[in-house]
Amino acid sequence: MNYFIVTNNPKVKEEFKNMEFIEGSFLDVLIKVRDLVYRGHELITHPLGASIRMIYSPYRSIIIGRKNDIDSFHIETIENSILNYKKNMEVRKPDNKNKNDYALIDSELLKSGLEEHLENEKICI
Repeated sequence: MNYFIVTNNPKVKEEFKNMEFIEGSFLDVLIKVRDLVYRGHELITHPLGASIRMIYSPYRSIIIGRKNDIDSFHIETIENSILNYKKNMEVRKPDNKNKNDYALIDSELLKSGLEEHLENEKICI
């Protein structure tokens, strides 16, 4: 496997083995991913997800590729994602009232992103 998942979603922790669980917030996941990108890993899924509504989720799962090259595009993407997240969260708090729904949505989006990534790997082989 040339990927792994960085997540703070307990549902994803139960379902997947190839992942790093973060005991923390959505922002903590973004920061961990940023640190990995600066070490040469690549983003496979976008750090901010499918819609603006998902930015209010308490959970986030991001697929990271195992790589050894630092890529300026991936650095710019994760840095801008952190800035956008902080900007949006200045006026709003995470929606913990609906956290179970967000956990399910995040998990389903992750599965979809993983399926697409694995399909693309087959095409490249």
